[in-house]
Amino acid sequence: MKFSIVSKRILPFVGSILLLFLGAIALGYSLHLLNAVWVGRYFGIVGTGLILLSFLYSLQKRGIIRLGSPKTLLLWHEYLTWTGALMILVHAGLQVNAILPWLAVLAMIIVVISGHLGKYILSRARLDLKHLEKEMIQRGLSTEEIEKKLLLDALVVKAMENWRALHFPFVALFASLAILHILVIFFFWNW
Repeated sequence: MKFSIVSKRILPFVGSILLLFLGAIALGYSLHLLNAVWVGRYFGIVGTGLILLSFLYSLQKRGIIRLGSPKTLLLWHEYLTWTGALMILVHAGLQVNAILPWLAVLAMIIVVISGHLGKYILSRARLDLKHLEKEMIQRGLSTEEIEKKLLLDALVVKAMENWRALHFPFVALFASLAILHILVIFFFWNW
């Protein structure tokens, strides 16, 4: 077997999530070094705007708007939400004493991870699993041998198939907490 789903799909997924957190730490640290921590306050606004812009994919997918190809919008959705999440993580690093923003960030992290699982990995993992099975059939392996060799990959794919059950409720929770956070900021911000 040339590759497994774990090495070809899961490791890049983990790398993307690690890059998100390490990028947020590095960016936040850079702001501290430059004595520009105040800039991080506005990262939340820009990050939220990017995430809102990414919903064009969802609107197009549901037929509410017609704009570009679904494949292109999905790519933009992934990039915009990842970048928006990065900016919000930097922004959240400034608010260590408030529970509401941290709950919103936790919900956002779950949304980002489940979104990665659903679209970044799952559809490709299903194709990889079928490809591996065909390859093993062509090599003349028995059904039992194929099942034994693909067991871990099949279990990983099966577990990932339930991503929407996590993703959509947490999108709603994140949106609600983010809106509440924004309203509280507008109410208490020293204009």
